[in-house]
Amino acid sequence: MAARGADLAGEARLIDAMVPRGARILDAGCGTGRVGAHLAAAGHDVVGVDLDRELIAAAEQDHPGPRWLVGDLAELDLPSLGTPADFDAIVCAGNVMAFLAPATRVEVLRRFGVHARAGGRIVIGFGAGRGYEFDAFLTDVADAGLRTDLLLSTWDLRPFTPTSDFLVAVLTTRP
Repeated sequence: MAARGADLAGEARLIDAMVPRGARILDAGCGTGRVGAHLAAAGHDVVGVDLDRELIAAAEQDHPGPRWLVGDLAELDLPSLGTPADFDAIVCAGNVMAFLAPATRVEVLRRFGVHARAGGRIVIGFGAGRGYEFDAFLTDVADAGLRTDLLLSTWDLRPFTPTSDFLVAVLTTRP
């Protein structure tokens, strides 16, 4: 992707622009740590969580610094692991939401809300045609008690339209 000129840091730049310097950020479904590593390099305190032990091992090897944890987002309970649940932002990129078992989606969103500090942002991006319709996602967001603040069609701030093939949703917890 990089050889084709793809922007591999767009997700991290968007999150970085939303938070103050030194923010606490959860990279949910972090994979090999690409997004979290960019955010850590920008001076943020990053925790990454992914279900796949091999991807976490790659993140630890390739991107020392952030805390990388193996965990199921549907059972996310970072305080039980000694990590406070007061993140300034939670980023969930790379189509993670579309990979989740449908029965766990609302619970994952709810757990994101529990781990965000009051006023914290939860930013989720995924593409169309992956078995999770955007309208169903937005219904799940409301069912999880989150508020939709902004919908974009790309990580580079293009507006979301009914014909968009990608969704970046900026969410917050309800007061």
